[in-house]
This record gives sequence, C-alpha cells and structure tokens, in this order.
Amino acid sequence: MKSLWNSFKIAFSMFSKIPMPQAEWTKENMKYMFCFFPFIGLVTGAVFTAVALAGTALGLDGVFRTALLVMIPVLITGGIHVDGLLDTADALSSWQERERRLEILKDSHAGAFAVITGCVYFICCFGAYSQIGGNIKSVLIVSLIFAVSRCFSGLGVMTLPKAKESGTVAEFSRKAEEITVRNVLICFLVILGAAMALVHPVLGSAAFVSAFLIFLYYRHTALKYFGGTTGDLSGFFLCLCEAGTAVVTAVLTAVLF
Repeated sequence: MKSLWNSFKIAFSMFSKIPMPQAEWTKENMKYMFCFFPFIGLVTGAVFTAVALAGTALGLDGVFRTALLVMIPVLITGGIHVDGLLDTADALSSWQERERRLEILKDSHAGAFAVITGCVYFICCFGAYSQIGGNIKSVLIVSLIFAVSRCFSGLGVMTLPKAKESGTVAEFSRKAEEITVRNVLICFLVILGAAMALVHPVLGSAAFVSAFLIFLYYRHTALKYFGGTTGDLSGFFLCLCEAGTAVVTAVLTAVLF
C-alpha cells in the first residue's frame, strides 16, 4: 500500500501543480505511477464540470466562462503537456532528419511553428468549449476525455519504442511494472468508454473513437518521424486528443441539440 501511495504522489507531483507530500523517486515507488496518471484527468474533468455548471448557474457571460474552462487544464497541469505540443510542432515543421528532430524537441526555445500551433490549439479549445458550455451531457463527455487521453498516453509510454535511451519517458518506462500498468490503463479505458456511452451514446462513442483514432495518428507520427515516443510526443498527443475530441463533441452537440 505504501508503494501505491508513493506512486500516486509522484504521479501528481510530476504531471500536475496540485500540492503533494514528497516521495522518493525510487524504482519501487514509481513502478505503478502511470496507473494514477488518469486520476489527474479525473480531477481536471471534475473542476471543468464544476466551473461550467457554476458559470451557468451564476449567469456568467459565455466568453468569460469559456475562457475559464480553457485555462483549467493549464492551471492544473502547469502547462507541461502544452510544452510538449509546442516542441513537437517545431520538430515536425523543421522537416529535418530524425536526429535533428530529436534535438529540436530538447531545445527550450520556441520557434514560429510552436507559436502558431499554440494559437490554433487554444482557439480550437475556446471554440469547442464555447459550443458545449451550455449542454451538461457534452460537458461531462469532455470532462471524461481528460482521463481517457491520459490512459492512451500512458499506454503509449508502456507499449511504444522509446526514441531515446535517456529522458523521462525512457526512465519512467524502465521503472514501471509494464504489464500491470498496461492492464490497469486498459481497464480504465473500458470503464471510461462505458461511462461516456451512458452519458450519451452518440456523443460518448464518437468522442471515444476520435480519441482512439488520434492515438493511432500519434503512434504513426512517433514511429515514422522520431523512431519512438518521448515525453514531448506524449504531451503532443494528449493536447491533440483533448482538443480534437472537444471539437468532435462540439460539432455533434450543434447537430444533435
């Protein structure tokens, strides 16, 4: 139990800004860390839903309410995944050789394509959240996607080749109980998929299938252009998954409601 609690603390310390008691980053303490990665998504989704409902109840202007919703994932995670999105955008847009792309991922400077991608990402999120903000079923679907995206991201870390022998993803993968973590994440995905379908069969199924298709695109991109995954590529997928499924949900919300 102590090992599980320490894995929980390390997951939240690494991937969120939520204050946590310190835990030593040993192999024993980190082996189940990715089992708790989706819990950060559940917390994000819970806050997202609460703000959406409170905004409606308080009669907040739609633009202001949507701006709050856009900020929630960034405030909770500290923008760690957005950083991966921006780094990957620069690397992919460089059209350089694989080794050079991996070097660009490590570069702390943001290029023009990172800025453009960041703007497009936040505009997509703003537009999608604005469309779904008044529909509780759509809000719940998007809220659950924050956990779904982390399940797929964790599965990518466990199952995809590593682009580099060093780095956070390679280190986390070496210290993880791979089979156990993979099976737990798959179980979470089944539960989350069922919950989304219960909220709304069409919206839930479409969002879940969209997340899976985006995961396949991420897998293809990581293998083709980088030779495997990295921490930045995992963040790239997570942001793409959350924005893409939100757009799909928004479009279907407009059609169905």
